[in-house]
Amino acid sequence: MLTEDFKVRFYETDALGHVNNTVIPGWIETGRLPIFEFFGEMSPETQSLIVARLEVDYLFPIYFGSPVTVNTYVTRMGGSSFDITTEVWQKDKLCAKGKSVLVYFDYQKECSVKLPQDIRDRLATITHPEHSLDA
Repeated sequence: MLTEDFKVRFYETDALGHVNNTVIPGWIETGRLPIFEFFGEMSPETQSLIVARLEVDYLFPIYFGSPVTVNTYVTRMGGSSFDITTEVWQKDKLCAKGKSVLVYFDYQKECSVKLPQDIRDRLATITHPEHSLDA
């Protein structure tokens, strides 16, 4: 599992005093960035990752003044895609949960490609310690 801590910045809050809903997807994106390193250089001339889906469940408000912890882990691996689950915690409370579907993609052929075994093995190292990986 990957863990990233963030300070909530004042400008991320809205008129109601809590973190705006548009901020959470940015934290989810930042939390998954280390996974992109598994795939090497990314460019339109290579095979790389695309985000096929992003879901966010907003469970409780997040407020300015207390840091948040973003936990990111792989929850499913398919042939050419995999799911990443992200939890956003503040003060020991799960405040938001996201799911991203990433697809290994060949930009030249404009199609998905099978995940290589070495990358599958690396992805399997960042599962949640309490939840099994769905194959």
